[in-house]
Amino acid sequence: MINRQYRQYKGKNMFEIFGSKKLVAVAAPVSLAVGLALGVTNVQAGRLTDSAGGAVTNSYAECWEAAGGTDAAFEVCGDVAEVPEAVAPVVREEPAPVVVSDLMINVTADNFEFDRAELKPAMMSALDDVAAKVKAHGGGAQLHVIGHTDSTGPESYNQGLSERRAQSAANYLIDQGVSADRITTSGMGESQPVADNSTREGRAQNRRFEVKNR
Repeated sequence: MINRQYRQYKGKNMFEIFGSKKLVAVAAPVSLAVGLALGVTNVQAGRLTDSAGGAVTNSYAECWEAAGGTDAAFEVCGDVAEVPEAVAPVVREEPAPVVVSDLMINVTADNFEFDRAELKPAMMSALDDVAAKVKAHGGGAQLHVIGHTDSTGPESYNQGLSERRAQSAANYLIDQGVSADRITTSGMGESQPVADNSTREGRAQNRRFEVKNR
C-alpha cells in the first residue's frame, strides 16, 4: 500500500499533494521549529530573531514571521524604520526696535520765561505726549533732550542755562515713567536760534528745548 501511495505522489510537489491551505498548516510549525533551533529569544509578535538579535531568514533571504517574534525593523527584511517627524524649532520673536520719530516740541509748546528753566503747563503737556508714546512702544526709545537760549547775556551763562532747561525736561519725563537710563541731555546755549534774536518774539521762540530720538 505504501508503494502504491509513493507511486501515486511520485513527481508531485507539496502544493499539488496537500493544496495551498494544507501547505500553510504544515509550513507554520516547521518555521517555528527552525526558529527555536536557532535560539529565538524574543517574545513579542512579529519578526523572528536569533540569539544575536538578528533576523531569522530562510534560504531565499526571506524573514520569518511568527508568534514569539519582534516588531523591530530589519534592513535585511526590507523594513523601513519610522523616521520621527521633524519638529520645527521654536523661534522666539524679539520685539522690533522702538522707533520714535524726532519730537520737535519747541514749535507747539510754550517757551521758557527769560532767564528761567521752569517748565510751563504747555511744555508739560507736550512732554506727557512724549512719555505716552515711549511707554506705548515698550519704553525702549533712547531720548536726547536739548536745551536752548536766546542771545541775551554772556554766552557762557547761556550755555549753563540751556543745560538746566534740558535737565528740567528730562526730570519731568522721568517723573512720567520714562527710564532715566534712556535719556541724555545737552545744552546748545544760544548757538542754534530758530528765530531772530533782535526781536522780542524771536528771542522768546529761542528759549526752548527739543526732544529727539537718538
